[in-house]
Amino acid sequence: MRATPLAAQVFAQLADGRFHSGEELAKSLGVSRSAVWKAVGALRTLSVELEAVRNRGYRLAAATEPLDAARIRSQLPREVQKHVAKLETVWSTASTNTALLNRPAPRSGTSEVLLAEHQSAGRGRRGRAWLAPPGGAICLSLSWTFPAVPPDLGALGLAVGVCALRALHALGVRGAGLKWPNDLLVGGRKLAGVLIDLRAESAGPAYVVIGIGLNVALGSGLLQKIAAAGPPAADLASAGLVSPARNGVAARLVSHSIDGLIAFGRDGLKPFIEEWRAADALRGRPVEVKTVEGASSRGLARGIDAHGALVVETPAGLARFISGDVSVRPA
Repeated sequence: MRATPLAAQVFAQLADGRFHSGEELAKSLGVSRSAVWKAVGALRTLSVELEAVRNRGYRLAAATEPLDAARIRSQLPREVQKHVAKLETVWSTASTNTALLNRPAPRSGTSEVLLAEHQSAGRGRRGRAWLAPPGGAICLSLSWTFPAVPPDLGALGLAVGVCALRALHALGVRGAGLKWPNDLLVGGRKLAGVLIDLRAESAGPAYVVIGIGLNVALGSGLLQKIAAAGPPAADLASAGLVSPARNGVAARLVSHSIDGLIAFGRDGLKPFIEEWRAADALRGRPVEVKTVEGASSRGLARGIDAHGALVVETPAGLARFISGDVSVRPA
């Protein structure tokens, strides 16, 4: 069994949001105070917001709940548990999606689920970095094998977006929207993203790994850093959920995703399309679409078609896009 890093142990001790002295932490963990000090420094390099006060010790800027595989599994409905062959949490990995892609495919109808407190090479779409400090987000991947390539496989990310939206609604989040092709927004700011990796043959099973990154409580410093580098981000804390229990959030995401994968394997995008259209954050807005090839088109977003392609009304007529990056332009 892999030894738990000292930084992870210190993080777990501080998760209650209270002050813990360096002496207390050292005694509890059986290490020196110098080792505790180094572990605190390691946490800070991972963007964990920590306070250090003389004669009081260290504490997290906000209490959190460390990820725990047993707690997550216990909150899954019994029907969903039958489809989860393996569920594990780790302190750190390069990328949860990459880790699952390197494993053998699970048998049809079952899933492996992997969550990490920290990803050293977390990926968004098109290889972009996904920033998430320990305790501040849900970094979750789950694998699934379709016995045959389902209809609308290219639109799986849209279906998973609806599944994530259902989970947010169940948690009490209101006002969230979907931005084609793989983002969830609150107040125009990115709350979550979906990343799909696929191994499939023209005839035969399709193995997919679905990554969901959901911001829970990033802290003001990291939110400002993200906004300075690109589009602003949101988190569950700013969406009105105070100290959300992350294991419960993860269980909702897993549960709704697996229910959705079963439906998608049977009927493709059809069971999700009306919910997606109702939550469409781009419909009727002026947008610019940049394709993989580098081409750019501007026009008014007109929603998605029956197979998940984005429809844009351009000066030359209606255009369909099956992939690309979309940004909202001034009217």
